[in-house]
Amino acid sequence: MKSASSDRILSLIMAGGASETLGALTEARAEPALHIGGKFRLIDFPLSNLTNSELYNIGVLTQYMPRSLNDHIGVGKPWDLDRATGGVRLLQPYMGGMWGGWQSGNADAVRRNLDFIRNQGATDVLILAGDHMYLMDYRPMLRQHMERGSEATVGTRHITSPHDAFRYGMLVSDQEQRLLAFEEKPGRSRRSMSSMGIYVFDVNALADALISHPELNDFGRDVIPWFLERDARIHTYEYKGYWADVGTVQAYWEANMGLIADEPALNLYNRQWVVRTRSETQAAARIEPDSDVSDSLVSNGCRVGGTVRHSVLSPGVVVEAGARVTNSVVLRNVHIGADAVVDRCVIDDDTVIGAGALVGHGEDEAPNRQLADVLNTGLTLIGLNSRVPPGYKIGRNVQVHSRTGADAFPTEGEVGSGDIVGQDPRRRGEPAGV
Repeated sequence: MKSASSDRILSLIMAGGASETLGALTEARAEPALHIGGKFRLIDFPLSNLTNSELYNIGVLTQYMPRSLNDHIGVGKPWDLDRATGGVRLLQPYMGGMWGGWQSGNADAVRRNLDFIRNQGATDVLILAGDHMYLMDYRPMLRQHMERGSEATVGTRHITSPHDAFRYGMLVSDQEQRLLAFEEKPGRSRRSMSSMGIYVFDVNALADALISHPELNDFGRDVIPWFLERDARIHTYEYKGYWADVGTVQAYWEANMGLIADEPALNLYNRQWVVRTRSETQAAARIEPDSDVSDSLVSNGCRVGGTVRHSVLSPGVVVEAGARVTNSVVLRNVHIGADAVVDRCVIDDDTVIGAGALVGHGEDEAPNRQLADVLNTGLTLIGLNSRVPPGYKIGRNVQVHSRTGADAFPTEGEVGSGDIVGQDPRRRGEPAGV
């Protein structure tokens, strides 16, 4: 039996894929760099879980718009990863050599880093997604993997609704946790066990599969079914704690709202399992005398002169006197002008909401005409560094693209529910990333 010693484990965080289901939120950044819960970014959760699990040899595989992610991680000091042995390495795509080129999926990304993986001397590799929110000690899963002599182990959880099956890999295992059947993202499923996108592989077994079968590009769609078809020693490990895949605007909003519930989904105040991040140097939040703040998360650097209820404010947000923010997620350095009203919105970094504007306005919740799969629950999404004119009305299920100036808004002073304002900056030829 192999040892589960931490120095024999290499951990890889998959952080390179583009996400179309988060709309404007990922027009200028990779999903793992997205702010959540006020001060954190999604990548903070797997990084903190790893170091809390005493796993310090980590690679982060990036590709899509990595700049803000790279700046955030740096040499890993907030997570105690700035160390001579192990630590965190940012693994970018490169040209040249056998494995150079653009990645075609998460398994292909690992294939293109096999030289790095083998040089680490690890016997097993822990594969994690960089865009999930959860608190997990990985050591019991690794211990089971070693004790069973598994070639692969899949982290699993129960889902309660068959309608959620289309988002996950669905599977069946026996009482010995041996994987019997796997189906990647079916339309619907009677199965209730889903994959978490967490895998442990024997390094040699994984490398042999990826080298000999270049068509295996995705772990869920290709690699796990391939192992299963060949009667490999593949087991499941059930995780029973909270776990959220925030890959849609609705799921992202719900995950934030879950942190301010009467019984929060995650305990972010547990000193025994601290979620670390690169903190911004800002003064404490200021709650002004005539303000009204309740049931909310308010981060450092915020200044609130109006009303904030059941909302999450990231660092540096300003809510002027008379403004009202409810049921919303407001990201870094957003300025909400006097007497503006914001309801059920996600507002990205550095945006200005003009005085007296109404954002998330009215009762009409018609799905977005062009992005019905992205905005269909009444949420309104304002992209980063945008300017909503004073007094303007914006309905529900609206998307304002990133970097949309005030002059891009219709002159009649209102955007109806289900509309889009501006143009995707990626199609305007603007510099990528934030």
